[in-house]
Amino acid sequence: MGILSMTEQEVLAEFRAAGALLEGHFILSSGLRSSRYLQCARVLMDGARAGRLAAELARQLPDRVKARLDIVVSPAMGGILVGHEMGRALGLPAMFVERPTGTFELRRGFAISPGQKVLLVEDVVTTGLSSREAIAAVRAAGGDVIAAASLVDRSNGAADLGVPFYPLLRLDVPSYAADALPPELAAIPAIKPGSRAEP
Repeated sequence: MGILSMTEQEVLAEFRAAGALLEGHFILSSGLRSSRYLQCARVLMDGARAGRLAAELARQLPDRVKARLDIVVSPAMGGILVGHEMGRALGLPAMFVERPTGTFELRRGFAISPGQKVLLVEDVVTTGLSSREAIAAVRAAGGDVIAAASLVDRSNGAADLGVPFYPLLRLDVPSYAADALPPELAAIPAIKPGSRAEP
């Protein structure tokens, strides 16, 4: 694609330009609260921007990881677009797992051959729970997840996915339990901007 390396500030500028970096009082998918929220769906709705970000994330993956990969898998719903773009950037097939009954599984005719090397791709990792659940589903289907990647790691470096993890951007913003909010956050009404229902 001929893209030059993007700095962290240039990546963040892509989120700002898309109106995807929000400030306020947000209820995250994990149930934790935060004063900042990245709405990755907004940054990915522009195909050219999504392609640039995925190409940069693919560029940052170590060559030793890229050389072993067979497929890209992402968890629905938030990971589908970035997973597709990562597949394109890496020249690999991309598929997704979804939770029709609460547990991730492959559907829609997707199948993983035993031992296929998988890159798990997310939009945002906060606690890492959905990534670990998606990795378990891929393993149950016969895949070997050798690495994970995301556009954003907002875990403050705490997420342990059990495999090497390569985020494009680390957003170190504190998150709080609902009963342990700082006064300035407690004074603002909370909104849930994500796609999942209230926990």
